Amino acid sequence: MTIFIILFALALGCYAVAVLEGWAVHGRLSLTRPAISALALLGREQIMPRTPDRLYYEAGPVLLLIAGLLAVAVIPLAPGLIITDLAIGALFLNAALAYVLVALIMAGWGPNGAYGMISGWRFLGQFIAYAMLIVMPITAVAMRAESLSTTQIVLSQAGLWNIAYQPIGFVLFVVAAMGVAWLPPVDLPTGGGDLASGVEAEYTGARLAVFRLARLVIIVALAGATVTFYLGGWLGPWLPGWAWSALKTLAVIAALLLGGRHLPRLREARYLAVSWKLGISLALANIFLVGVIALVVPL
Repeated sequence: MTIFIILFALALGCYAVAVLEGWAVHGRLSLTRPAISALALLGREQIMPRTPDRLYYEAGPVLLLIAGLLAVAVIPLAPGLIITDLAIGALFLNAALAYVLVALIMAGWGPNGAYGMISGWRFLGQFIAYAMLIVMPITAVAMRAESLSTTQIVLSQAGLWNIAYQPIGFVLFVVAAMGVAWLPPVDLPTGGGDLASGVEAEYTGARLAVFRLARLVIIVALAGATVTFYLGGWLGPWLPGWAWSALKTLAVIAALLLGGRHLPRLREARYLAVSWKLGISLALANIFLVGVIALVVPL
């Protein structure tokens, strides 16, 4: 029963992401637009590139969807409302998100087209930039909780949420999350102005629908991870735990979708420079500060 409840919540979350993204892009809030667009995609002819690597071409969108679903599996919505409560849940989530890179390189290489191939390698540059900004903030979160279990991480925030305990880690994790989901201003793999949709360029019909659904799942997973690691998960007064998880996740989704749309797109080299020269230094400082605070003022 638990898995069906979480999958239903995931479906609602993906639909909410599609509605909010449409609002962010077009400036109009339409509750029916995502459903109409999905039906149009499913009914559209599927056009195959002339000389694709068929295995990579077909497997790319599916692997992207699997990566998102694996990440969702370790995110708790409420006490006991989690698909699998692993002792290394935070580490498992990071490992699942690593396959986003593999999926996008496969999707870029498979069609044997210039735009897709360039966009896949662009995302490799993004991965090198954000990878440490995912791992190092999670390390600091696990230090405070003294556990990698996502449930224990939520419970460790009963006295004080991690967004107040380690705000530097929160900012770095959000920046990395935008890189994982290739959201503006780091939407380099799809770069509409220069790559004509990039990794999506050679996909049509149901294949494109799977690709876009996978991205929605990844955004929901990242928002849920942000809530779990920094915003107290299901913790909150008056409302039931699942309601707090839902409200916080929707707020994070809205922030991710709207936050970077007013900024110019970053080049790969710039993103790498900022992440490695500034981001990793701040992440190390965050780990040090969390360790000192844990020793001096244990919470």
